[in-house]
Amino acid sequence: VYGGQFMGCMYAEAFFESDPVRIVEAGLKCIPEKSQYAEMVRDMLKWYREDPNDWQGAWQKAQKKYREDPQYQKASNGGIDVKINGAYVLMGLLFGNRDLDKTIIISCRSGQDSDCNPSSSAGVLFTTIGFSKLPDRFTKKLDETKIFSHTAYNFPGLLDVCEKLARQALAQAGGRVEKDAQGEEFLVIPVQTPKPSPLELSWEPGPIAGSMFTESEMAKITELGVKRAFEKFAPGWRIRDCGQDMNPGLHDEVRGKKNVLVSHPLNKKTGCTLSRTIEVAADKKTTLRLVVGHHPEGDWTLIVKADGDNLLEKSIGKETSTNTWVAVEVDLSKYAGKTVNLELVNQPSEWAHEGAYWAELALSSQ
Repeated sequence: VYGGQFMGCMYAEAFFESDPVRIVEAGLKCIPEKSQYAEMVRDMLKWYREDPNDWQGAWQKAQKKYREDPQYQKASNGGIDVKINGAYVLMGLLFGNRDLDKTIIISCRSGQDSDCNPSSSAGVLFTTIGFSKLPDRFTKKLDETKIFSHTAYNFPGLLDVCEKLARQALAQAGGRVEKDAQGEEFLVIPVQTPKPSPLELSWEPGPIAGSMFTESEMAKITELGVKRAFEKFAPGWRIRDCGQDMNPGLHDEVRGKKNVLVSHPLNKKTGCTLSRTIEVAADKKTTLRLVVGHHPEGDWTLIVKADGDNLLEKSIGKETSTNTWVAVEVDLSKYAGKTVNLELVNQPSEWAHEGAYWAELALSSQ
């Protein structure tokens, strides 16, 4: 949301301002100052001012902070986090120094979403110039007849819709359209002070406000919060460090198994952990039994620990499963008569479809 607000404000400013720094500063005024996205924007401005010619040095700083630091990866995002991609938009816009090709190349070479990032940095810069003043190589060879994927629009159709929406937004904001003696239209746009929306954190979301769902529609929505779903699935167990990818929560059925809990690691280095403190029977054999699964296109590593000691480390994937499911038993006899803390970790491997599917989690003493 904040990335969209920021980009929208930069585009609005670009019609009246040509300095990339001032455009970025205008966008910054439109988002909550305590958001991590705003922090990223301030960092990019700082790193640019420190050395306007070293975009690769700024890239290293952005990578270290906004890709590798877990504090900036709190809500799992599968490697396409808006902060790092927003940084790469600004990388091109700032360090490109208003050079059209350089702006595109820097944003593209930065990586991650190398389609929309250079499109965004160039889009803002091109807006400061105007379509009629762009070099022919950016406009003359466009095939304007093809329909965009997943839409009903080609290029002219999209422009028509955008114009209609712009006129509606202008009227709603108190602006108007005037004509001169020759009939040429001019937009009278009221100047407004940006009012950032309230800060919401994706890893600590507030309550739903103004929901338009009916009760029957709400019943179809997966229960929010993996913790609440997990308490229902396995009473007595706790869960922590889980991400939001791959629709986590309790599912009625997954590939032939009923009542399946789906979890996902927090990030590339931090696995989602299930834990419980138990008293192991002194005179019986206690066994931990699991039935776990993997996504058809991914795998993950199951780690079982007792008081921090690894009891099992097993890849859960195509080579170890039958129809994506694996039955696992762990003997806890060595802890007979003791109280131990068990941990089951959904540890990522290659960071592709790393979700864990928990169909059974049981302790038995015989």
